[in-house]
Amino acid sequence: VQLVESGGGLVQAGDSLRLSCVASGFTFDDYAIGWFRQAPGKARVGVSCISSSGHIKAYYVDSVKGRFSISRDNAKNTVYLEMNSLKPEDTAVYYCARGYGIVGANLTPDPMEYDFWGQGTLVTVSS
Repeated sequence: VQLVESGGGLVQAGDSLRLSCVASGFTFDDYAIGWFRQAPGKARVGVSCISSSGHIKAYYVDSVKGRFSISRDNAKNTVYLEMNSLKPEDTAVYYCARGYGIVGANLTPDPMEYDFWGQGTLVTVSS
């Protein structure tokens, strides 16, 4: 099982980025996928999750609602996180992870419910 994130970088406040998470080694459309972020000196937090079908999406950080959008392309084994109107407080390492046992609408931001993680991609937003 492998998850590889990409798309991070250094941007200015107000800019946009699209993160990608490419998965391999498992039946991709059987699993929910989550995006998490970890800012320097802070705990990892769940940002968003998408169901295996892509029909159900959840956002867990109030400050990203309306600015971030999660999607997936099961034909490409890829999940995306579109981030708009970026703010300095969005600066973090962003990780994608495979949901274990997350079925249907039972999406969760609990990191304990995710079993495989990517290496992360750094997003830095300057003011």
